[in-house]
Amino acid sequence: MGGPLGAIIGRYPTGGERGGQPGEGIIRHNRKCRDLVFLIIFIAFWVAMIVNSSLGFNKGNPLRLNYGLDYKGNICGDKHADPDLRELEVRYWMNPNQIYQSGVKDSQFKLADARSVCLMECPTPSEDGISWVCDYPEGDIKISTDDWIDRDYDYYEFLTPEMRNSSLQLQGPCYPVIFPSVNVFWSCQFIARASNVSLRHWQQMGGVEIEDNILIDRAIHKAINSHSAVLKRYVADIGKAWPVLIVCGAMLPLFLSIIWLLMIRHFVSAMTWITVGLFNSLIISVTMLFYMKAGWIGNDAISAVIGESDPYYTVTGRELNHMRAVAVLMTLVMIVAILSSIAIVRRILMATSVLKVAAKVIGEVQALIIFPTLPYVILVIFFMFWASAALHLFSSGQIIRNECNVNCCSYNLKSNRVNCDNCCGYSIHYTPHITVAILFHLFGCFWVTQFIIASSSTVIAGSVASYYWTRGEVSEIPFLPVFSSLKRFLRYSIGSVALGSLIVSIVESIRFILESIRRRLKFSDTVSESWMGRATSFSSQCCLGCIEWTIKSVNRNAYIMIAITGKGFFKASSIATGLIMNNILRIGKVNVIGDVILFLGKLCISLFCTVFAFLMLDNHKFKSAHNKVSSPLFPVLVCWALGYIVATLFFAVVEMAIDTIILSFCQDAEEHQGTAQYAPPLLMETLEDQGEMQRLTQGS
Repeated sequence: MGGPLGAIIGRYPTGGERGGQPGEGIIRHNRKCRDLVFLIIFIAFWVAMIVNSSLGFNKGNPLRLNYGLDYKGNICGDKHADPDLRELEVRYWMNPNQIYQSGVKDSQFKLADARSVCLMECPTPSEDGISWVCDYPEGDIKISTDDWIDRDYDYYEFLTPEMRNSSLQLQGPCYPVIFPSVNVFWSCQFIARASNVSLRHWQQMGGVEIEDNILIDRAIHKAINSHSAVLKRYVADIGKAWPVLIVCGAMLPLFLSIIWLLMIRHFVSAMTWITVGLFNSLIISVTMLFYMKAGWIGNDAISAVIGESDPYYTVTGRELNHMRAVAVLMTLVMIVAILSSIAIVRRILMATSVLKVAAKVIGEVQALIIFPTLPYVILVIFFMFWASAALHLFSSGQIIRNECNVNCCSYNLKSNRVNCDNCCGYSIHYTPHITVAILFHLFGCFWVTQFIIASSSTVIAGSVASYYWTRGEVSEIPFLPVFSSLKRFLRYSIGSVALGSLIVSIVESIRFILESIRRRLKFSDTVSESWMGRATSFSSQCCLGCIEWTIKSVNRNAYIMIAITGKGFFKASSIATGLIMNNILRIGKVNVIGDVILFLGKLCISLFCTVFAFLMLDNHKFKSAHNKVSSPLFPVLVCWALGYIVATLFFAVVEMAIDTIILSFCQDAEEHQGTAQYAPPLLMETLEDQGEMQRLTQGS
């Protein structure tokens, strides 16, 4: 353990014997900066984060996540395109035969090479003739884009005989609307059921044969529901649901966390029971909401159709399958949670006794309730920057023309002839460095979030330590102890916290990478299909989860010793680990149940945010064509994560108060032959009431 801590903490509470100023002796200030190398690394990392984000802001366009590309490489809905495509957000493939060819097995023709334009809404076949969708007006077609839209994209009557003949060959510039289509995620999903009236008129005009086959339906459906398309929509959902994220991921957890702290302060005996009961109610409610969105309860299943759809035609996609998978997972979590709650009922009284001590500290050092708002504001600003940069990074890439060796001839209005050269479509090309940039950005989220939480915990631990080592005498605590602790942290210990948060972030990143690899192997014919492969994957995830939990636990106690002693991270970890190992039986029962109650409290707040997120996403605003969220899954999960992070910031007040007092008590008792000298009276009374004093002092 490196010797007793009496020379560092608690020996001279008024500073008189060492000649210091009053109050400085509580936690001596003869410190120096620790782990400077990691502070420099953290600063350099932030510079790299800014440079990395600037790449996304320069190269990315979030419109790419939702809307497709037309035959010119323009993004639908882009006001900077040529022509101006604002409000023209729906991609429509004009040539049905090209769609059919892209769906034929082993065909070289890809849907990305089919001729497409951007429209306001999907066209419908005429009921008494034939309607047309014509190319963007240019060349000899002397009408504006607005007139083209007002005419329902039809200027067939202005075509020359040559243009009309080309159109009858399905080479443009006008194409017949033969099949009905619906707006599915901003792409016109064709329904393989041709309009008999339109098809008959087309045949009478001498048009080429049009393939009437289910492949027209399947080709577009396959493209819309590809893994990459679904992932892009999920990321875009986060951007579209930003009002939900602000309310349910930022404002609501802030309000609930403060209310919870105040109730712990004044109604500590009742709050443990309220927390357990509320947790069970909320997890059941969230599970039922997932069942509703999955379509297993009621008729509220998520729908892929955005525009008006055929009442006899439904579109299903991966979003619904993902929602059902999460519903099953939540069922298992609900069962385990309820059984665990029943198991700890008899231990709740012990948790209440420990929380009383923390409530006493909060009552004496009232700035502890207000302080978490500072890291909260910093975290909100960071998440706003990070989310914006993530959207741009994920949508960055170069739009390039495809290489195709197929017949894609079309009429060029500028040259007034059919052009068979350079008629392939466009695709967004993602280079490997973009993947690296996204992973780096994700790691930055892990590290910075852990750093802010750890910084807040360290400052709180320093404040609570001041309370303990003055025997709870407020008159001997420095004025505004929270800000005194913050000053010490910023001056001496910020590098140590950067190191501790980096270790946790590395473990979290390894878990994330392994989970991604496991999911990829799940869809391939690899060893993961065998029993041995599945067992290896599961055991590796469990081991990493246990390692992460252990590191977080050690780090939390290390932050306490950093706040008290001013030591570097590894030295503080050694001191904290020594205290825990020497007193494992002393602090185990007292601390574990209290941590469980606090964990349930965090889950209550995050689940509350989840319920409100579901309710907000049911608003018409997020179901309309322009703002439609493809699935509530990602916004809801993000609100849950943000709610949990915000709750962690505020609950650290109680959590660190308990851990700091218990570690300080163990050290105090160890230095004074088993009798703690500086423990506040309430702590002594609480432990005696629970029959724990004898076990704590004797180590039995």
